[in-house]
Amino acid sequence: MSANPDFIYLPQMSPYLDIIYQDNDIVVLNKSSGILSVPGRLPEHQDCLQNRVQRVLPTATVVHRLDMATSGIMVMALNKPAHVAISRQFEQRKTQKSYLARVWGLVEQSEGSVDLPLISDWPNRPKQKVDHENGKKSLTHYRVLSHNDSTNEPASTLLELTPITGRSHQLRVHMLALDHPILGDRLYAPQEALIMRNRLQLHALKLSLFHPSTEQAITFNAPCPFI
Repeated sequence: MSANPDFIYLPQMSPYLDIIYQDNDIVVLNKSSGILSVPGRLPEHQDCLQNRVQRVLPTATVVHRLDMATSGIMVMALNKPAHVAISRQFEQRKTQKSYLARVWGLVEQSEGSVDLPLISDWPNRPKQKVDHENGKKSLTHYRVLSHNDSTNEPASTLLELTPITGRSHQLRVHMLALDHPILGDRLYAPQEALIMRNRLQLHALKLSLFHPSTEQAITFNAPCPFI
């Protein structure tokens, strides 16, 4: 059963594509919130970032993904050697990723880590859950950037999140485990945190990797739309 049976998939059409860098080996995009990284099973889920890019760059292939509701930096390979080289960097954790998230409540510790193993919550898929016996090791570092404790709305905290592992929904489940769910999260946030924002407040801000041809370290940034 779907976690959101009433959800209607309507990815935005403008911008259709936001390409921030391109050369002979890679294309780097600023993905919008609300569009799938790759096509889903249903016919209405075929509009996705991969298919949009391939209409312009037919050889483009996906080497990593962002959740549909997450915005920000994604890189695609434009040839097989580039795909292999970048995929290996993700597998060997040689890439560096940084996210911004606005979460429920005031996070008191200025920085910290969440080291909780994750596994698929199969009866409630696509949700994930903490499982200390069977889960895969999952590690996230966090740092408080600012607090919002105005009287206009419930308190929230802007965090920088650095995932060391790359599990599905890792940042979303780890923040929930801290009792600071990400605002606007249709899958994990309780109602009071869900209604505070009309989209998931999670953005892939920065990605660093080694260029597949030159082997030079390169870093890409995508401005956050909700701060």
